[in-house]
Amino acid sequence: MARRSATRRRPPPSDGYLYEPSERRVRGTWADHTVVDTIRALLVWPPGHPVPFYLFPRDDVRTDLLAPAPAPGDRNDVARWFDLTDDETRAPAAAFVLDVAGLEEYIGFEWFGRRGAGIENWYEEDTEIFVHPRDPHHRVDALPSSRHVQVSIAGTVVAETRNPVLLFETHLPVRYYIPPADVDFSVLEETELHTSCPYKGTARYWSFTGTPRAENVAWSYPDPLPAVAPIAGHVAFYNEAVDLVVDGVPVARPGG
Repeated sequence: MARRSATRRRPPPSDGYLYEPSERRVRGTWADHTVVDTIRALLVWPPGHPVPFYLFPRDDVRTDLLAPAPAPGDRNDVARWFDLTDDETRAPAAAFVLDVAGLEEYIGFEWFGRRGAGIENWYEEDTEIFVHPRDPHHRVDALPSSRHVQVSIAGTVVAETRNPVLLFETHLPVRYYIPPADVDFSVLEETELHTSCPYKGTARYWSFTGTPRAENVAWSYPDPLPAVAPIAGHVAFYNEAVDLVVDGVPVARPGG
C-alpha cells in the first residue's frame, strides 16, 4: 500500500476574481441618504488583494444618486465610473461597474477616506464596520495566557509579563498584548498616530524614546470590538522591530 503524504495547507492561488454571496444585510449611507440597502451583496476578492470589497445588485442601489463620471485613471478593471450627487453635494468617482464577466451587472462603491469622498458609513446588520468588509475566512482569536513574555528594544527591557493575551490572526504573526502594569512607559512616548482595523477597532501608538529611537513601535486598543475584548488597554509591540522572548525562547522576527 502506498504511503499517504501530507501537504501544508495554503490559500488556493488564483489569477481571477473570486466572489461569494453574503447573507448579511449591508447598508451604506452618504450625505444623509441610504445609498444601498441589501441582503444580496457579493463579497469580491480581486487578484492579488487579500481583502474583499462589496458589490451590490442595481435594484438595491439608489441609482438616481449616480451620475456618469470620467475615470480617475488608476483602475483598469472598471468599465464605468459614477459620481454620487444629490444636486447639493457631490462625491467624485465614488461608484463603479466592473469590466469583469459575471460581475458587470453589479455596482461597487469607494469607502470614504480611501481615495477621497465616498460612502461615509457602512453597516452589516446594525453594526457599523470600518476600513473594509470583514472577510468571513479571516479569523481573529484573543486568548488570555500564562506565557512568560519579555520585550526588549536596543537592549532595554520595555515590557515583561506572565499574563499576556495572545492574538492569533489569519496570515499574521502572533501578537503578544501585555497588561499596561507590565509595560515601562517611562521609555515610551505616545504619538498622534491612530489606525483602524475592521476586526479590532481603533488603535493608539507609542514610540520608543531610547537610542536609537523607534517610531510607533507599540500600540493599544482602548475600546476594542467585542470579539477581541480581552486585549482592551493591553500594549502590543511589532515583532518585526523588537527582541521578543517567550518562555525563555527568542522569537524569530517575521521575514528574518
